Amino acid sequence: MCGIVGFTGKQQAAPLLLEGLKRLEYRGYDSAGIAVIGDAGIAVEKVSGRIDNLCEKTDNGKAIFGTTGIGHTRWATHGAPTDLNAHPHLSNDGRFAVVHNGIIENYAVLREELKAKGYRFLSETDTEVVVHLVEMFYDGDLKSAVLKTVSRLEGSYALGILCTDQPDTLFVAREHSPLILGVGVGENYFASDVTALVSYTKNAIYMDDGEIAELTPQGITVYDCRGREVEKPVSRITWDVEAAEKGGYDHFMLKEIMEQPQAVQAALTPRIRGKDIVLDDFELTAEDLRNIDKIVITACGSAYYAGCAGKYAIEEFCRIPVSVELASELRYGNPIIDEHTLLIVVSQSGETADTIAALKECQRLGAKSVAIVNVVGSTIAKLADHTLYTWAGPEIAVATTKGYTTQLAVLYLFALYAARKLGRLEDAAYEALLDEVLSLPQKMQQAIDKNHALPALAKKIHTFHSLFFIGRNTDWAVALEAALKMKEISYIHAESYAAGELKHGTIALIDEGQSVIAVCCNERLLDKTVSNILEMKARGAKVIAVAFQGERRVIAQADDIISIPHIEPIFSPALAVVPLQLLAYYVARENGCDIDKPKNLAKSVTVE
Repeated sequence: MCGIVGFTGKQQAAPLLLEGLKRLEYRGYDSAGIAVIGDAGIAVEKVSGRIDNLCEKTDNGKAIFGTTGIGHTRWATHGAPTDLNAHPHLSNDGRFAVVHNGIIENYAVLREELKAKGYRFLSETDTEVVVHLVEMFYDGDLKSAVLKTVSRLEGSYALGILCTDQPDTLFVAREHSPLILGVGVGENYFASDVTALVSYTKNAIYMDDGEIAELTPQGITVYDCRGREVEKPVSRITWDVEAAEKGGYDHFMLKEIMEQPQAVQAALTPRIRGKDIVLDDFELTAEDLRNIDKIVITACGSAYYAGCAGKYAIEEFCRIPVSVELASELRYGNPIIDEHTLLIVVSQSGETADTIAALKECQRLGAKSVAIVNVVGSTIAKLADHTLYTWAGPEIAVATTKGYTTQLAVLYLFALYAARKLGRLEDAAYEALLDEVLSLPQKMQQAIDKNHALPALAKKIHTFHSLFFIGRNTDWAVALEAALKMKEISYIHAESYAAGELKHGTIALIDEGQSVIAVCCNERLLDKTVSNILEMKARGAKVIAVAFQGERRVIAQADDIISIPHIEPIFSPALAVVPLQLLAYYVARENGCDIDKPKNLAKSVTVE
């Protein structure tokens, strides 16, 4: 949600800021703006709508001169997506400009306090209180003013601040919102995501909550909340800008779907040595695992549905009860969690606000924690006791695809690793299951290659106002994620139902010609699912079934078949979801939707 970027150096800042903002478009936004310090003070340009509008307004940045600046893409929280509410915001005296990601929870109190002192507000945003606080506290010492300002703020923020008195200096601050510093030669950067930086530098500093930093062309200094200098390591970004480009595909989502075999391979292969699963920086011993009497998986969105699928593998192999909880519910509940609970936290970005809060609450109650995340150095990665990276590379499309399947791959590895540590699997069974997991990349490619009819199938269903997805057990977990993909990018109402629950009310929704997508890959329950298909067809439904190649029981009953290669059924969610991702993509394309940037959605939900 939102994106910020900043630059100070010898080059003209505006073109670099615009390029950085373009690389942050995938995070979701509804307005954009930049501020640059020039000879006449701070020049601000901002627009509602797309960054292309801002590029046109500024002649791709050539109309704004200056070598230090800040930029922002806004996802509206306080106030409508208008030019006036867009960032950056200026102080009343024009000396300061601010961009902000996050939410200032006490902004209303601060706003009234500042208005009483004569400060004028031009927008409806919570952010505008920040720039007026900086102006109020400034006495010639910008660092001191920033420290005093952030001490008054409650909520989440990543801030970028300009001051005309220090025209080559940027100040930034972080609290519960991602902020990364890019280290260059004679120039330095900040951004909310490394994708905005990789064109210019591979060296990054990951800020922690409560820190501020001062950036000049000559260097970067990080301070704690008391203004004391902090030594920060410089990390190396391991992927290049080509990884964040479309690579000839029409959309990032399609590219990322097609990248899944390679992404899953990257998540699996480095962790297999012979027949051993080796999890680096993972120190849960057999004794630790024996002391665990339950596992709680918590996440949001697609990561939550990955947890729903992973639950079955962990319970089957480890024989430990697993519950899967929405982080937004867990954080506000009164969970029964103690030192015998293992919390598995799943997040693509590692910055999901509800998931971070749930993690902190469960740690407070004594749980041991394992994070499964993609972004190195993210907040969740730092907070968790143990971290398993998915190594999926950058995921740009708002609708996750390879993020989800790599999360599943890591959950499967964890299930086998823990089961072997606990002695719950015989060697032969363990090795056979590990071979099945290692076959996922090849079979995922086959699932892509063998389903050429998906665009034609999309033409059949793209005009429907509602679609139903059904399944049992692991198949229901797939149906949950498949329905989410369909609704978030095609805007068609899509719901997932546990197939065994159809007669408990849902079947009332089935009309003549209604399309139902049935996931039929759990062989143990296949006869039950086929019976559900017959119930649907008896009421006039048209059934699209996802099944293992050559499965005659399904072929005989379904109107259309999506085939996947055979695999141990407990791992089938990682295969079955891939053609359903493609189906959602082709439906959205038929409907002319903005596939990579669905309306009202953001890639990383860093506020409630």
